[in-house]
Amino acid sequence: MDPDLLHQPPPAPLSGAEIQALLQRRWQASYDLHLVQRRGRLYLQVMWAYLEQQSFPLTAEGYQAKLEEVAGLLNGMGVATQVRHWLETTADKPRLGRAMGLPLEIPPDRLGEYIL
Repeated sequence: MDPDLLHQPPPAPLSGAEIQALLQRRWQASYDLHLVQRRGRLYLQVMWAYLEQQSFPLTAEGYQAKLEEVAGLLNGMGVATQVRHWLETTADKPRLGRAMGLPLEIPPDRLGEYIL
């Protein structure tokens, strides 16, 4: 293992507020997020619906609660840095009827906790 890595602080955990800020900064909208399992892998999906839409099914409080839950799961999986980087750099944009998906790189020893 790289000795420099031993002296780096662990990445800060994600919060729901940080995720919303990343979404707002990137696309000027608070998009809905889902965790999806497909073929033995987990994906974080950015959906096309967003909080600022009149037809969005959640209240602002419900949306914040959902983001906090998703952030907690992402932190538990150890993928906060990966998600941050993807949300800051992806060239893709959510489009009506088409979700964006990030295949999560979960450490193998933790994968069994999240996939049935």
